[in-house]
Amino acid sequence: MSKRELKKYLSQQTNEQLQESFLELYDKFSVVKTYYDFVFNPNEKKLISEAKSKIANEFFPLNRKRPKLRRSVPQNYFKHFISLGVDSFLIADLMLYTIETAQKLTSQRTIKQETFFKGQYRSFEQAIQFSISRGVYRDFVDRIKAVEEIAVAQEWTNSTQFSELLERFDS
Repeated sequence: MSKRELKKYLSQQTNEQLQESFLELYDKFSVVKTYYDFVFNPNEKKLISEAKSKIANEFFPLNRKRPKLRRSVPQNYFKHFISLGVDSFLIADLMLYTIETAQKLTSQRTIKQETFFKGQYRSFEQAIQFSISRGVYRDFVDRIKAVEEIAVAQEWTNSTQFSELLERFDS
């Protein structure tokens, strides 16, 4: 169904029929419920706080011995928050928080998986690009530089890539 056909269909419905349709969508699809819950009660700080605790649990688990280190968990939060329209400053903060948490973990234990470091580099690149495109880079420049410095200090296998990336965006 095209957008034009949908508009035509909706214009033919009564107000009560439209309300019923929306209530049915709200009950049937969790994404619709999530969207309207956010629209009517946009408690962004609470959402970010919950996401930070789940991300921290990926690196410092409470209920198991080993961290899972899945990059997909924070990535799903980023995508979800962007689709909801959460403030760009808060999303950029969450992106950097994820990398900083990973760096806390690597300061306490040795990580041997090369994919971990590649994923953190991609996350770093994504955080820089996102913050530049949304106009919040200047707010985070100190934290971004600190992430690069820690990667170098901890001798991450790809620390030179962090430095090169930062040089490219700083110039």
